[in-house]
Amino acid sequence: MSPTAANFPMTPLRIIFMGTPPLAATVLDALLSEKSFNVVAVVTQPDQPKGRDLKLQPSAVKELAVRNGLPVLQPERARESQFIEQVRALAPDLIVVAAYGQILPQALLDVPKFGCLNVHTSLLPKYRGAAPIQWAILNGDSETGVTIMKMDAGLDTGDIVSEERTPIASDDNAQTLHDRLAQFGGALLVRTIPDYVGGKIVPHPQPAESVTYARKITKEDGRLDWSQPAIVLWNRVRGLAPWPGTFTLVRRKNGTVLLKILRAELAEGTGAPGEILAAEQAGVVVACGEGALRITELQREGGKRLSAGQFLAGFPLRAGERLG
Repeated sequence: MSPTAANFPMTPLRIIFMGTPPLAATVLDALLSEKSFNVVAVVTQPDQPKGRDLKLQPSAVKELAVRNGLPVLQPERARESQFIEQVRALAPDLIVVAAYGQILPQALLDVPKFGCLNVHTSLLPKYRGAAPIQWAILNGDSETGVTIMKMDAGLDTGDIVSEERTPIASDDNAQTLHDRLAQFGGALLVRTIPDYVGGKIVPHPQPAESVTYARKITKEDGRLDWSQPAIVLWNRVRGLAPWPGTFTLVRRKNGTVLLKILRAELAEGTGAPGEILAAEQAGVVVACGEGALRITELQREGGKRLSAGQFLAGFPLRAGERLG
C-alpha cells in the first residue's frame, strides 16, 4: 500500500537518493517500490579498486540504480560547485541520504524544497558517526534502532523526524543487525516521508545529553586482549563480524600463527588471561580477565573457516598454551 498524508503532493515526489554500500541499496530499493516517489537521480561514491587486480568496482547503490535505469552521479566531493548545480537543475523536492560517505555542505542541503532526510542506524544522539551498528554491539547495548533525521551541516546533528527501535539479540552480530536495520530503515523512511512532507511531523532537536560518537573501525580493533572480561571479548567477536573480524596469536617454535576467531560464546573457567583451559570438539576454552570464552569457529590466516573440532584435527591446541 502506498503511503498517504493529508497534504501529500498528488504528483510523484521528486527525490534524489544519495548512498553507497549495501545498506543504502536496501533503502533505495524501498523507495523504488513506492509509485508516489519519483527517484530522478542517484548519487554515489566513485567506483573503487577492489580485489587482487584492483579492478574498479561500482558501489551496491550504483549497481541497483543501473539495473533500474536511473541516472547516476559520482562526484569526487559533494562540495563541488558543478555537482551542486547538477542537483539544482534536477529540481528535487527532497534529498534522501543513507550511508553516502561524506558530510553534505549547506549549499546542497538548501537545494530541495523539503530539505534532506538521512537514514541513520542508531537511536540518535547515540552513536553519531561512521560505525553505529558495530559500536552498539561492542558496548553491549540491549537495544538499538533507526533514526530518520532532517540533515544539517553537522555530523549527524540534525533534528529527529522519526525512529524505530529493535532489541539486540544474543545471537546477533554486526551483519545480522546491519541487515535488519537496513530493512527497518527503508520501511520507516517510506512511512515517514508522506507525513513529513504533508506537515504532520514536526522534527524535534536531538537531546543534548547522551551524545556519543561511533568512530570508524580499524583492523587493529579486531585483536583480542585476553585481560579483558569474557563478555567484552564476546561482544567484540560479534560486533566485528564479518569485518574486520577478531584475531589472536599463538606462538610455536617455528613461528607465530594468527588465528581468526569467527564465533564464540561465554564459558566458565579461570586461569591466566589467554591460557587455553580446554581444547575439545565443543570448542577451545580460553581464560579471560574475568570468566572464559569458548571459541567454536576459527581459521588460520589464509585457511578455511572451520568448527573447533575440525580445526583441532589439523592444528592441535593444548590446555596450558597461551594465546595473545
